Formats: sequence, structure tokens, C-alpha cells
Amino acid sequence: TSNESWYKAWKTTDGDYETTKYANYKTLLEGVLDKHRLLDIIKNFIVFEHKDKSIIKIMTQYHQYFAVHKAVDSTIEAMKKGDGRGGVFWHTQGSGKSLSMVFYTHLLTTSLEHPTFVVITDRNDLDDQLYGQFSRVEEFLRQRPVQAGSRVHLKELLNGRISNGIFFTTMQKFAESEDPLTDRKDIIVIADEAHRSQYGLRETMTSSGKTRVGMAKLVRKSLPNATYIGFTGTPLTENDKDTQEVFGNYIDIYDMSQSVEDGATKPLFYENRVINLNLNDQMLKEIDAKYDELAEFAEERDIEKSKQELSGMEALLGSDQAIDTLVRDIISHYEEHRQDLLTGKAMVVAYNREIGLKIYQKILELRPSWDEKVKVVMTGSNNDPEEWKDFIGSKSDRDELARKFKDNEDPMKIAIVVDMWLTGFDVPSLATMYVYKPMKGHNLMQAIARVNRVFKDKEGGLIVDYIGIGKALKEAMSDYTKADQKTLNNADIRDSAYPKFQEKLEVCRNVFFYHFNYTRIFSKNVTDSERANLIQEGMDHILQFDEKMQKEFRKESYALKQAHTLCSSITTENEQREAAFIETIRISVNRIKSKDKKITKLEINKQINDLLHQSIESGGVINLFQDFENGFSLFDPNFLEKISKMEQKNLAIELLNKILVDEIRIITRTNVVKGEEFSEKLKRIMKRYKDGLVHNAETLDQFTGLAQHTAQDEDEYLTERLSKIREELIQLAKETVHSESEHERLGLTPAEMAFYSAIARGENIQDFYTDDQLIQITKELTESLNDEMTQDWSVRESGRANIRRTIKRLLKKYKYPGNFKEVIQFVVKQAEFWDATRDDAFTRDKRA
Repeated sequence: TSNESWYKAWKTTDGDYETTKYANYKTLLEGVLDKHRLLDIIKNFIVFEHKDKSIIKIMTQYHQYFAVHKAVDSTIEAMKKGDGRGGVFWHTQGSGKSLSMVFYTHLLTTSLEHPTFVVITDRNDLDDQLYGQFSRVEEFLRQRPVQAGSRVHLKELLNGRISNGIFFTTMQKFAESEDPLTDRKDIIVIADEAHRSQYGLRETMTSSGKTRVGMAKLVRKSLPNATYIGFTGTPLTENDKDTQEVFGNYIDIYDMSQSVEDGATKPLFYENRVINLNLNDQMLKEIDAKYDELAEFAEERDIEKSKQELSGMEALLGSDQAIDTLVRDIISHYEEHRQDLLTGKAMVVAYNREIGLKIYQKILELRPSWDEKVKVVMTGSNNDPEEWKDFIGSKSDRDELARKFKDNEDPMKIAIVVDMWLTGFDVPSLATMYVYKPMKGHNLMQAIARVNRVFKDKEGGLIVDYIGIGKALKEAMSDYTKADQKTLNNADIRDSAYPKFQEKLEVCRNVFFYHFNYTRIFSKNVTDSERANLIQEGMDHILQFDEKMQKEFRKESYALKQAHTLCSSITTENEQREAAFIETIRISVNRIKSKDKKITKLEINKQINDLLHQSIESGGVINLFQDFENGFSLFDPNFLEKISKMEQKNLAIELLNKILVDEIRIITRTNVVKGEEFSEKLKRIMKRYKDGLVHNAETLDQFTGLAQHTAQDEDEYLTERLSKIREELIQLAKETVHSESEHERLGLTPAEMAFYSAIARGENIQDFYTDDQLIQITKELTESLNDEMTQDWSVRESGRANIRRTIKRLLKKYKYPGNFKEVIQFVVKQAEFWDATRDDAFTRDKRA
């Protein structure tokens, strides 16, 4: 049931990551279908996750499979050595780290004598999220995870059993005491985001003589004989010496670039809009200077002290003028460029809670109708002003906001956050983050990764910077792989998305619309009616190409659209208009050429108007097919007449083809013989049309070689060919319309009409029987088959043989001429359709 984006290539046979974009079959066969590995995958790397009253089947991706095996081997080796350092598992955010933990826990349980796992996080909300992931797959783990409510509870859990157990706890519980919780040696400690919490193996002393013990030391004292493994989505920095002392070296690295290449995550793009806030250079220097301080402080009280020192910055960033400028720019950017993208989900990261509430109130002041669209998400404290409580709410209120934000259909589209939801919170459709908060290092990289999740045709996540995080972003990348550094260095939309947009615009303009003049769209005086005509002519122009060129157009224009979703805020007015015009033609051609969706005038017009509304000022509703008031229907008496007069002949042919395909599909449901007959006719006509597209180009080349040829010669040649094809399609359309009521003329039910078509299709059959005789044979045949068709006749050979004998006996009785075998074959085929649908289509008019 997953869409194509969740089917991934298997890119390695031994766990060394491939840099090739596409995996080859040899890699797939050797990487997956080695018999031992295939059985291992089936047994240990497929989970059934219970989620939202449904069950989701999830199979490991290649990077998870090999990394988990490395982690299990490293853990077992650490337990043998007795140093407790299982290693560091670095897989970039969004690449399935939580599931890797599940696979690791399951596989280690089967490899060891029932070890006990302690999963540590540094925040309650992360503890809940990770616990939820493990709880949803408890059948796979063969045990139920437990959250420790307190340090005492954790001690009871660890000492109340001698094996097994998956216990979740937060880091804070280890700061309550330095006494050991247990001296067991079969404890495996899984630390989530290890770099953020597992530091400080040595004691430090303050100037007042007080000693401080780092969290890593406290955890080690609580669980002195445990083995530790760290899972992280960001790399360890040069300053993370303690983290490496606790866990050891890297077990496996799956970086951002490889993850994007594999389609496990989406790339990140960056847009600088600091200049829009008019922050002076001195202010930006002060912000830069404080980045390091905020990043290095290990304790909350120190961070609070630093924030107090930054009160001057807060006064500036929280001033009425700054908030007004910021909010107006965010609203403008969102409405013009992001609101209609995917599900419209966006996140605003505020400097602190007070500024977050100011942003929220200013947005509602400027957009009062957005009360359901935008919400503020932050925790409260006892010292908060009374008026804040209505905005902040309780934990259950925040849980409800999380549910709403994750729901793609919910009216809540914009979340204003400070710290919450910046780690471990996944909303796949989220594609935009507005940053108004200094962040650095791990915190920055984890925050911006909220927009890198895979969702439908999402091109990437856009980070819109209002505070100057560009420098911090480059510094954070110094600890990443060289491939990641290169990727992030090119993340600015002016260096990446915009050049690609210009390149694809040039391709569409010069390859596909060469010799087609649409410059009228740039005029400020162009009317909606003129614009609609230009779009129709553009569609007709594209449809004159052969299938290969049309496919290439769809590919290149889609690439243009994807690039434009990222850089539309910096494109010129003419670029936006031209891109919108090309995209309009692309989606219109797609709708007409689509084999799966029924075409309606209303839907095409809605799509076009929604699209143009984003890019072009329009005085009214654009009606692409204004001559067809009632839409596209062969049963509209004026439709065929109007389509025969359309100037855009290629468009008329494709429209007729699409509508005929849909109508023939309906006919086939009740009359398979007639449906196949019409289908074959349509295929023959359209084959001549498509062959003609290639032939037209070749013939025009011949015209070009003639000394005395004119543009009129070309036009007359093409017009004659296309007119013939259109007339044949119109004639076929009339036949299908006539067939719909033919059973009434003959006095037959739709079911009887289906069998009538089967026995009347024989060559020259009308020379042997009158209509009345064929009707009599049909009625008797229908009645006989109805008596003989048992519930399972079509799946039993004896049942099918009985039906064939019944048909043959009747044909002999009426001395049916020609080859019985072919007629019997068609009647049996029709009987199968009848049997499958007689509870609906054959017991009422199929048009009801």
C-alpha cells in the first residue's frame, strides 16, 4: 500500500555504502538473495507496526541492516572486553534511527542470553516518542516495554528480574543520586542523541570550591557494569571527547548525502532573509558571539544565566518594530510561495517564549481568520504571566496540537515553537522552517532536519533564515563528512535551486516552445480569456509532438516546477509568470493523457485557477474550455459539434481519445464484446494518429527541402491529416452513444444485450438470421446460462465445461453458421463478466 517513494534500492553486498545513484541487479541479488541473508531479513528485519488502528509492514533498508549487525557485533565484543564501550551509531536524522534501535534490540536479544535494555533520552517528550515506537512493535520484540516513573521505580525494574526487559528512562533520574542502581553485567544502555547528554566523565570544581559531576559519570556510577551504545543523528565534534570515552568509536556512519541519494530523506535548502529585518551589523556580530556560549554550556542554569546576559538582544529582537517587520515578511513569503505547496505545513522557531507569543499575536492581528491555521507550542511554568496560560495550555493540549499538525487535512498549518518539536518530532509533509532563534552545532542540525522527511513529490526542505544562522550552519558542518559539507555549502537557493530553475526554464522555452509565441502572457493588459486561449494553444502545440518528446516535456517541466517550489521567492515577475504558464500546460496535458483518471472540465479549470492564482493576478475565473458549458460528455448533443469546430486539432483529438477510453471502459463492464470492438477501433485510429506525428515531422522536413514550398503548404498538409483523424473519432463516438440505447430498441436487458453482441459478432451473421431470430436465441441463451451458472462455475473446470456444452447445444439447435469455438469463447468470456457483476450492473441500468 506504500507509494513508490518508499521502495528503496539495495545498494551494497557487504555494508560498505555505495556512492552510485542507482544500484544494479547484481548488487540486489547478492545483497538480498544470499540465502542466509534473506532468511535473516525475514526473521529479524521485518516488523509489523500497530499504528492508528492499522498494521504497517516495514522492512529494513540496506543501511539499517548492515549497521545493526555491526552494532550487535560491537556490543558483544565490548561485553567480552568488559570496558562497556559498544560504540557510536551515527545515522543522519530522518533515516530510520528509531527503527534501527528496534532491530538492534531484537537481534541482540536473540544473540545473547536475554539481556536487559535501558533506553535513555534527555527529554520527557523524546522518551514518550521512543517508547511509543517500541510499544507499537512489542510482538516483534516479544516483550512489552516499560517506562520508569522514577529512579526508585527503575531500580525495582532492574533488580526485580534476572533477564529480559526493555526499560525507558530520562537522564534526569541519574542526577538524583550517585548510588548504583544495579551491578548486573547484562545491562545494555541505549543512549538516544548520545552527544547531547553523555558528557562529563570527570569531576570539575567551581571557583567557590564546589565539585560538579558530569552526567556521563553519574550514569556510569548508577550502572557500573553496563555496556553502552550511543545512537546519534549528528556527528561527534572535536569537543565530544567525553562522549567517545563513554561509548567508543563510530560503529557505522550513514551521512546526509548518502541518505538523500538513497531517497531516505530529502535535501535541505537555505534562504537568507536577514536583510529584510534591517538588523545592523553590530547586532549580528553580537548574535554570532553568543552562539558558542549557548552551545557549550552543559547545565540548564548556565544557559538561563547566558540568556539573562542576552537581555539586550532580546529587547531588540522582541521590539514591536522587529516583530512587525518579521511577521509581515513571514506572512508575505508564506502566502506567496509556501501556502499552496504540498499541505502548507510550516514551522516558526522563535527566540524565546515571550517572542514566540508576540509573533503569534501579531500574526492573528494581521490575519484574524488564521486562528485555526496558526498555533503556538511551548511549555509553561509557575512564574508565567496569567495571560500566557490561555495560549500555552496543558500537556494534553500540546498532544492534541501534535496530532493536528501531523494530520495533513487539519486546518492547523503553522506551528510557532521555541524548543519543543525541534528534535524527534516528524511531520513528513513539513517543508518550510522560518528561523528566528540563534542555534549552533547539534541543536541547529537537529532542528533544521525537521523538514527533510520524505513526502509525495516534495523536492526538499526550505530553511528561511531571519537571524543569521548561515555562519553557524557552515561551522556545524565541519564535523560532517566531506560529501555532506559540499551538499550544505551548496544549499543556498541562489546557488542551487535558482540556477536549476533557470536551466529548466531555458530548456522548456527553447526546446518545447520554439516557434510558439506566448509573449502575450507577459502583458499587463492580457485578459483571462486571452490567457485561456494561449494555454489551449500551448497544449495543442505540445500534443503535436510524438510520445517520446511529450514524455521529455513532462519530465523537464516537472523539474522546472520542483526547482520553482524552492526558489519562487527570488524569481522575477516574468519568470514566475512563464513558469506558471508552462506548469499549467503540463498539468493540463497530464490530465488529458492520464489513463487512470476521468477527465472533467470542472477539475481542470479548478487546478488551473488554483495554480495561476499563486503566480498571476487574474481578474476572474479562467475557463479553458469555455465553449463546453456542460463539460465533456459524448451524450451532450452539442459536444461533438463543438469539438469538430475546435481550432486546436491535436487537443480535440486527445480530448476525444480520453473521453472515448473512459466511455468504452464503462461499456466493457457490461458488454465485454462490444467494449473490445470499440477499443480495437480506437486503438487503430490513435495508432495512425501517433504514427502520423512522427510522419508529419518527416514530411515537413521534405517540404523544407522543396524550392517552392510555403508555410501554407505545411498547414494544409497537417490540417488535412488531423481533420481525417478527428472525423473518425467523432464517428466512433457516435457509435458508442448509439450502443448505449441499442438494447432498448431491441427490447433486451443490458445483460441480454451483452450476449446478443457475442453471438451477433460473427461474419455475415445478419445473412442467416433476422433481428427477431437473434433476439430469440439471445433470450434463450441468457436464461439457460442463468440456470447453469453455479456460484463457483468459473473456477471449476467441470463448471466451465458445462457452460460450454450449454452454449454449443443451443448454437446447434439454431444451426448457427461458422466456427462454434470462437463464438463459445466470446460467450464464456461475457458470462464471466456477467457472473462478476450481475448483482449490480446486470440487475439495473448501468447508468443509474
